[in-house]
Amino acid sequence: MKVSVIGGGGRVGSNALFALQLAGIVKELAVIDVNLDMAAGEALDLRHGSAYVASQKITSGGIEQAAGSDIVVITAGLRRKPDESRLDLINRNVGLFRGIIQDLKKVIDHNTIILVVSNPVDILTYLAVKEIGLPSNQVIGLGTTLDTLRFRSFLAEYFNVSALDVKALVLGEHGDSMIAAWSSATINGVAMSSFRGYDKAKVDEIFDRTKKSGAEMIKLKGGAGYGVGIAIAEVVHAIALDRQSVLPVSSLMSGQCGMSDVCISLPTIIGRKGVECVIDPQLPEDEAAGLKASGDALKAMLSQVSF
Repeated sequence: MKVSVIGGGGRVGSNALFALQLAGIVKELAVIDVNLDMAAGEALDLRHGSAYVASQKITSGGIEQAAGSDIVVITAGLRRKPDESRLDLINRNVGLFRGIIQDLKKVIDHNTIILVVSNPVDILTYLAVKEIGLPSNQVIGLGTTLDTLRFRSFLAEYFNVSALDVKALVLGEHGDSMIAAWSSATINGVAMSSFRGYDKAKVDEIFDRTKKSGAEMIKLKGGAGYGVGIAIAEVVHAIALDRQSVLPVSSLMSGQCGMSDVCISLPTIIGRKGVECVIDPQLPEDEAAGLKASGDALKAMLSQVSF
């Protein structure tokens, strides 16, 4: 299986490539970046470590290098300028992203799966669905997968348990309106609300920190890298191994939770075809209302974007 990472010379793309190399599951990695020297350098660095990790073909180049890819991961994006509004940044990223999509259409196969990581991920996933010319199940946004990982790690730290035992989902927009699905949160099957040390105020603080983690990472080290690289690798491996994994990714809604014509994160079965099934969770009234508000917020944003 060949996986191409557009923006592979950047922090997010390079960390995703490293995570994919360490796992050794996919057989070919392509580092794609507008900065060809950076792409070549990242590919060379990965090749230097390959003898101790896995037998993989590692190449680099421009977007033409994506030809023959089973999965294309798009991480390229622009950062906010001083005093720039969020909407202005969104419109600039839409312009960049549309160019990538148009170039990709010339080289990808009909069965290629697109994984959108660039922000605003829900908006750009929607744009990809509308313009890439592939079935909507083959276009996936990373969505709240990273938020869910952050959430689980913070909860594990608070309860002093293994992070692998924490099962809790963040759903909705990858942004300010995301919600915590507290009603289904467990620690190895035990309802979180009945676990030792549970305190609603404290776990609410943990979710608030989760929502602000992106800004925290920018302040501390300039942006996320390792965590998002692992999140990307988890989705890629679910596709590559046809795992039928349930992950909170962003995809086009067709009536789930009363939402349509918007890309948003719900629990989703991911396998070799991409989105195999979007689960329509039965949520309590407050969580359902929060999810609807998140969908409404995304639709309002879509109405302001210059597509």
